[in-house]
Amino acid sequence: QVQLVESGGGLVQPGASLRLACAASGRTSTSHTMAWFRQAPGKERSFVAAIRWRDNNAFYANSLKGRFTISRDKAKSTAYLQMNGLSPDDTAVYYCANGPHLIASQTGVPGAYDYWGQGTQVTVSS
Repeated sequence: QVQLVESGGGLVQPGASLRLACAASGRTSTSHTMAWFRQAPGKERSFVAAIRWRDNNAFYANSLKGRFTISRDKAKSTAYLQMNGLSPDDTAVYYCANGPHLIASQTGVPGAYDYWGQGTQVTVSS
């Protein structure tokens, strides 16, 4: 079992930045993928970004590339999501997910991940 705990969400104004963290514990693999998805009210869960632990390759939703950055700290078993230039459209619950080493085409598929965090709320509003 892998436990995932997200942190860093909150209420920010448009244009602000926020960094989310996802700490993994339990039976984590040395070769896994961690990802962020988000779900806005009334919408389906959508892919944000993923990072492969073994080679540090990162993958992004096309619409978010350049504004969001995913990174990892292997020593802390933690993945981060740096979000810049936030807008009200970014308001959602952000979920962290953990799965096996995935190929690029799999990283955006929710079903490819085995474990999920409880989510952290990000609200962008003036």
